[in-house]
Amino acid sequence: MKKEKNDAQEKFYIASQWQLMWRKFKKHRLAICGGIILSIFYAMALFSNFLAPYDILKQTDFEYCPPQKIHFFDKEGQFHLHPFVYGIKRELDPVTWRFKYMEDKSKRCFIYFFIRGDRYKLWNLLETDVHLFGVKKGTIFLFGTDKLGRDLFSRTIHASRISLSIGLVGVAISFVLGSVLGGISGFYGGAIDMLIQRTIEFFICIPRIPLWMALAAAVPAEWPVIKVYFAITIILSLMGWPALARVVRGKLISLREEDFVTAAKVGGANDRWIITRHLLPSFTSYLIVNLTLAIPQMILGETALSFLGLGIQPPAVSWGALLKDAQQLSVIALYPWLLIPGIFVIVTVLMFNFLGDGLRDAADPYR
Repeated sequence: MKKEKNDAQEKFYIASQWQLMWRKFKKHRLAICGGIILSIFYAMALFSNFLAPYDILKQTDFEYCPPQKIHFFDKEGQFHLHPFVYGIKRELDPVTWRFKYMEDKSKRCFIYFFIRGDRYKLWNLLETDVHLFGVKKGTIFLFGTDKLGRDLFSRTIHASRISLSIGLVGVAISFVLGSVLGGISGFYGGAIDMLIQRTIEFFICIPRIPLWMALAAAVPAEWPVIKVYFAITIILSLMGWPALARVVRGKLISLREEDFVTAAKVGGANDRWIITRHLLPSFTSYLIVNLTLAIPQMILGETALSFLGLGIQPPAVSWGALLKDAQQLSVIALYPWLLIPGIFVIVTVLMFNFLGDGLRDAADPYR
């Protein structure tokens, strides 16, 4: 027992920084949970065409149909191994002149897996019509439908591609800008430091939401979806790099006089090598935490712009663009399922915060 304890202590003392971080991170249950759920969400975005039972532009006659319930027991109480949904029948309300949807219990639509349906191109490479689940006859609307009768579940799954990827791309751009400009500012100092810091202060002083709205409104309406996507990403990145650049500058100022930097200079290393190979890696753990906490800000920024009609435009879909249909209180009161994409936004941001908290605690494994 004593020998095992000594071996464990020896492994702890000779462990690398990353090994210590991983040991501490595994103890943070919320962070592990956040990482698992985010992995599921990104896998969902990656295989959205396969997971969605319908094409996102496919219209039906069931406008504002509520979500259908999945059943295992029929109206006689008999158990069915195959899950099913009842058919839909609608009636026109003579008072409100709105369609009322009810379950047609005389029709059972059994749910099958790996069923053929609308054709699509997986990753724009492989053309197929196989979907994870669906029904052979009838309809299956797990999240209901929108005003044009389009399946909200399929649209929400597809929307995750833009909403989740725009955070990664936007943070990548802001990370490069913040690291490079902050590194130059902190390492060299002098006039270039003054110029970069005044530029940072200028961006920080501008209110974030009005700047985003002004820049997004300047994007030409005739631009294709790809151009609008990258334009929105760049707009969101403009407000993300100043804070990171200021932190990187402070770290480099405190490290540039250390012995290992002097040794690198004596060894003939140039400034770019010292910054990228010695200084920035010395606080990589902090940069990872910063990136993790910056991604949900990008997602919320895209959601806000699309919700206001200044971000992603139809026929492209994002979670913010889907929430645009739920702007009016009367619509929410009548069709509350239109708020389901907002639940995905909340869960994603919350899981990123859990993951960031775990990485932040793990970044200081000696604490």
